[in-house]
Amino acid sequence: MVKAGDDRLVALAAVFFTSGLAGLAALPFVQAPSPAAWPWLAASVVIHVLYVMGLVGAYRHGDLSRVYPLARGCGPLLVALVAGRLVGEHLSAWQVAGLVLASTGIVGLAMEPGAFGVGRRGTLWALFTGATIAGYTVADGMGGRLSGDAIGYTAWLFAFQIPVIPAYVLLTRPAAVRAYCAGGQWKRGTGGGMVALASYGIAIWAMSAAPMALVAALRETSVLFAALIGTFILREAMGAWRIAAALLVVAGQVMMNLARL
Repeated sequence: MVKAGDDRLVALAAVFFTSGLAGLAALPFVQAPSPAAWPWLAASVVIHVLYVMGLVGAYRHGDLSRVYPLARGCGPLLVALVAGRLVGEHLSAWQVAGLVLASTGIVGLAMEPGAFGVGRRGTLWALFTGATIAGYTVADGMGGRLSGDAIGYTAWLFAFQIPVIPAYVLLTRPAAVRAYCAGGQWKRGTGGGMVALASYGIAIWAMSAAPMALVAALRETSVLFAALIGTFILREAMGAWRIAAALLVVAGQVMMNLARL
């Protein structure tokens, strides 16, 4: 939805606004996070601002089928490194092998012919976005665990994001916001916001019960779907290189989770 929009920042703000309203409406019915979770929630809000900057830059300069797998694939690798030091979540040899396989796919996406030519900016923005994804994943993984109620934590997180990205866009780009709403694109933003709230709420709940690196890795198997959407809906040139790299990323992440079965 963001990639297909005329103004990507406004489209992303619409997603954050809708999910934030849903989170705000849920506050009377959920438990407030415990005091120990608030620093992590605050850190997540800040990191999400950096994430939005990276995502808009990546989609402005790169194809979805390259940018999305690269950005989302970096996240679990960094989460695995940070979580091991932060909360003592260490991976088995099989899971490390999956990480290596996924890393190979990520390097393949980054080193695709032309990635540092015409698409160099998109690649660099995607790598930056991947680092922010790892940051908010760890912050929300810890916050969800310490909050006492992962669903309640999710509602508060999204509610607090309303005054950040949506408010900034409304104040700095009012004409673009009016054009977005007048053109009926707000309907896409509403759908995207509800999907974002549901999908990330599930992820935070899962991280409260399972290792963060494995949840992050399984979540990022979506890179394959993004590659298909970029090819068949946005009409981007996929090519054998991107297909092979995306499959390696997915295969590595699946290996990490099969080791737990």
